[in-house]
Amino acid sequence: MPASPRTARAINDRLALRLLQEEGPLTAGQLKQLTGLSRPSVADLVERLTASGLIAVVGEAGAERRGPNARLYGIVADRAHLAALDVRTEGVRLVVADLLGTVLAEASAPVEPGESTGDAVERAVALLERTAKEAGAERLHTVGVGAPGLIDPATGELRDSTGLPEWHRRLVAVLQERLPARVLVENETNLAALAEQRDGATRDRDTFVLLWLGLGIGAAVVLDGKLRRGASGGTGEVGFLPVPGTGALPSATGCDGGFHSLAGSGAILQLAVGHGLVGPGAPVERAAAVVREAVASGADAFLDALADRVVLGAAAVVAVLDPGCVVLAGEVGRAGGDDLARRVSDRLAGMSPLPTEVRAGELGGGAVLGGALLMARGAAQEDVFGAG
Repeated sequence: MPASPRTARAINDRLALRLLQEEGPLTAGQLKQLTGLSRPSVADLVERLTASGLIAVVGEAGAERRGPNARLYGIVADRAHLAALDVRTEGVRLVVADLLGTVLAEASAPVEPGESTGDAVERAVALLERTAKEAGAERLHTVGVGAPGLIDPATGELRDSTGLPEWHRRLVAVLQERLPARVLVENETNLAALAEQRDGATRDRDTFVLLWLGLGIGAAVVLDGKLRRGASGGTGEVGFLPVPGTGALPSATGCDGGFHSLAGSGAILQLAVGHGLVGPGAPVERAAAVVREAVASGADAFLDALADRVVLGAAAVVAVLDPGCVVLAGEVGRAGGDDLARRVSDRLAGMSPLPTEVRAGELGGGAVLGGALLMARGAAQEDVFGAG
């Protein structure tokens, strides 16, 4: 059954909006060429989208051309404003952006050890409100939040997780109460995978596993272009993965004895102490810097030992999922770069019959914030453009 005229117009409008998102400003002639629509159909959709306030004339295609056909049309970026937050144990980072994802302002604030839940939440919310106001975006449309821990797939809420501060979960609830905005929350590793696929190491892949190496350990699974969360939202909790070399087993309430005990930041620092690269008592936040310095100085023995550990987690996910590509991301993965990726790749080739490329993440710690902004942008555009 052919589409009704109204449905056909809606389809054409969405196609034009998608092209303007992906290609940037276009002339009516370029829209005609890219959509395959007739000139009258393009003229109609341009008139509709302009009248609805979704697009506007933003310039001309060339100085030598004048008239309606030379007008460049672009999406009205300030039709909606967005925010993205990266919530960590030690603090929060955030950005405020327009509908196209252009960052208008950014800020960060620490959460001091021992600070009360109420004070930590108020500090983070006030930071967002102040930054949005300074960016001229006092009314936010959508807020994307990236946080460690499990996200309930049924409710979208951050679930209680052992070891995570209470203010993480309370923050999401207060944002929902205080802001006239839609608040979305997603696991930080999943968001990093979305960012790496859009702007980083896996732009050419629709199936891969991202292995997050940082203060915590996690994995994100993308199969056939879709992020897989699992029945309980726990896909990728590889910190709990039983692996040789830990001398214990993880439990339902803690990942000590799991892969986390070999490749988390604390374990990496202990390894570095054993190789004389750092003194005892160094803070866990130093792990990425130690790995970066080891690569720069050619500390092969330490890097080989680290690769021996990382490959245990990589080999496990490869044996189960056969993703064809594993990305070493997070602060430590980024610090190890191509050097660590090559060492892990060499070991993985000897452990698994499944051909698997190992790549270094390109976005580092900024991947979570980037993924949160992509999530907010996608939701806002779906709402705004759907309404148009």
